Order: sequence, then C-alpha cells, then structure tokens
Amino acid sequence: MKPIDRVSLFAAVVGALLVGCDRAPQQEEVEAATQTAAEIAHPAPPVTGREAPQFQFSDDEIGIALASTPGFALRRDFTRDYLSNGDWKTFAAPDVRGKPLVALVLDGSDKITAAELRIGTSTDSHALVTCLDPPEGATTEPPDEVRIDGQAFRHFRASDAAMSHYQSVDAYRSVRNGRCLAIDLLIAGTRPEVYDPPATPPFDEANARARLQEALGAVRIIR
Repeated sequence: MKPIDRVSLFAAVVGALLVGCDRAPQQEEVEAATQTAAEIAHPAPPVTGREAPQFQFSDDEIGIALASTPGFALRRDFTRDYLSNGDWKTFAAPDVRGKPLVALVLDGSDKITAAELRIGTSTDSHALVTCLDPPEGATTEPPDEVRIDGQAFRHFRASDAAMSHYQSVDAYRSVRNGRCLAIDLLIAGTRPEVYDPPATPPFDEANARARLQEALGAVRIIR
C-alpha cells in the first residue's frame, strides 16, 4: 500500500466542500477539513487499556531496567555491613575496574544469610576480553547459555567457602554496548553453627535461590 499523500488528501477534502456550492468555503470548514485530513493520514494508535511499563530502575545508557519486584529492596550500591564483597561482580580480579549499578536485596537478609540480585558493569579492556569467562577453580558445573529478557547471557555457578563464611552465585555475563554486563544472584553469609547458641537464618538457601530467580525475571534489556 502506498503511503498517504497528505497534501493531495487535504486538497481532496477541501474540494469536496466546494462540490455543489457556489460560494467559497468558510474558515471553520477549512479548519475542519484540515483536521480530518491529518487524522486520516496519521490515525491515533489503538487504545488497548495497557499502561506503559513502570520500572523501579532504568539506565538508558547501559540499556537495562528492573520491573517492580515485591519482597526486595532496591539499593544503588553493594555496601553492606554483613557482606564484605562489594566489588562490581563476584570473583572480580583486583586490578579490573568496574562499578556497582543496582541491587535487589531480599527482605530479611542479615549477617546470617543474605540474598541479592546484583548488576554491575565495566568498560575496562581486560573486563571486556574476559567477561564471559568463569572464575578459575570456583565453578561447580560447565557454563551454559541462557536468555534474559530474550537476550543471550553466559551462565555459570560458582561458590567459595571458608571455615565460617560462604557464598554461592548464579552468574550471568554478556558484552553489550561496549560494556561487560554482570548479573549475579548472590547468596552469602555466616554458618549458623559458629554462633552460641546457633543462629536462625532468615531463610534457607533453596528458598533464597528460588526468590532470586523470580527477581531475575524482572530484568529488562532496553538497549
């Protein structure tokens, strides 16, 4: 179908006003014809009853957003009094620069057990080259590819444990818009048995992992 010629359409509509008339059209008739031509050439979009998506976080430059996620608190840093790891991604090399972008902290997280979805980025050249590589010695199974909001990410699981502390992570990595994009589903804490009497964690690891997967579903790739 050929695109509508607005000028020709306007002329046709105004011409129609003159058919069977022996007078010049009035100004209001011309304005009405102009409006009709514009509406035909550029019809209004259909009303679907759906509102535009509301994000609780959005960064157009990096191209990522987060839909509303009940049960999680949004934080714009990785600094916690109960977590020592505040790097831009888990297992980040000490000489590779990056920045924390945003985190979703599961309600109830404390020094016994904490669960967070963390998103960090880096434009460091070494970070870009090694972005998809899992940390040596930390992975528990081979990496695979998953889709987040329809986009491909490299996924691997990694863990680290000491006598009293531990952390495990489902890590998702992608190179987008000249950046290494790191999404980590992090569970970390202190083993309850080191306390006397033993401490009660706010949630178990299985439940935390399931909730973090729910939070991952709130990630939107917008660029």
